Amino acid sequence: MELRHLRYFIAVAEELHFGRAAERLHMAQPPLSQQIKGLEEELGVQLLARTKRKVELTPAGRLFLDEARLTLVQAERAQRIAVEAEQGVRGRLRVGFVTSACYSILPVLVRRFRKDNPLIDLELMEMTPSRQIEAMEEGSIDVGILRPPVGPSCLLVKTLLEEPLVAALPIDHRKADQKAISLQTLSEDAFVLFPRHHGPGIFDVVMKACHEAGFTPQVSYSPNEMQTLLAYVAAGLGVSLVPQSLSAFHPASIVYRPLRGSRIRLELALISRREENNPILDLFCALASEVGMEYASQFRKTIVN
Repeated sequence: MELRHLRYFIAVAEELHFGRAAERLHMAQPPLSQQIKGLEEELGVQLLARTKRKVELTPAGRLFLDEARLTLVQAERAQRIAVEAEQGVRGRLRVGFVTSACYSILPVLVRRFRKDNPLIDLELMEMTPSRQIEAMEEGSIDVGILRPPVGPSCLLVKTLLEEPLVAALPIDHRKADQKAISLQTLSEDAFVLFPRHHGPGIFDVVMKACHEAGFTPQVSYSPNEMQTLLAYVAAGLGVSLVPQSLSAFHPASIVYRPLRGSRIRLELALISRREENNPILDLFCALASEVGMEYASQFRKTIVN
């Protein structure tokens, strides 16, 4: 049985006249009669009761008509969905992201993408950078947002945002009243930092900044989550260096100060598989770049000589 057989039957069932149904279908009457007879033989059921004077639906034919209509509607829907998926109008995108992206571009990016593409489902998964790379290689996510470095050459890396580091200090810290600080003045402080295996991007940039300032930080605590890291600073357990996008958290307990003379930036990047043909991914990447540029333009000048 083919979809055209259902169309033929529906036309005859609605017209209850082979001649009018044939005209409606733009075909001759004899082939139409043969197609309906073949359909009944295939089903082993009489769908139409025919006399010289009229054509009527049998009880089986009435039930079959309802199902035939539903089948055609579903087939047309399947065809439409396939076309929309090919055009990037409908589908699903699986997105991995690091926690710190939630404090910068991710909320705006997701909101705008959903508004512009209401038929595309975004599946969001919070992941460490290393887990994102594994998920990309496994094919369990389509795109990732993380802090470089990214090792595998099979992945395409696109910078979305470069933001300055700022010093996060407890509210009662001796440098809290200064508008900007020299990182070297924190050389004797205890630091709260991510462990490298959890956030190599942030860890490496912080260590580089401290080494350029002439010291290796004394790490007292190494929490795995950014919220925990900031809570430790707020509790007075140490200082930290964090992306500027986090400087709105714990305003009553933490002060955030730009680093005097520092030009070190922390990168947020988008990763995807090379040479992947996915129009939905292309839409997401283009919007991510746009949102990243808009967000970067909001950063105030943080280089203080």
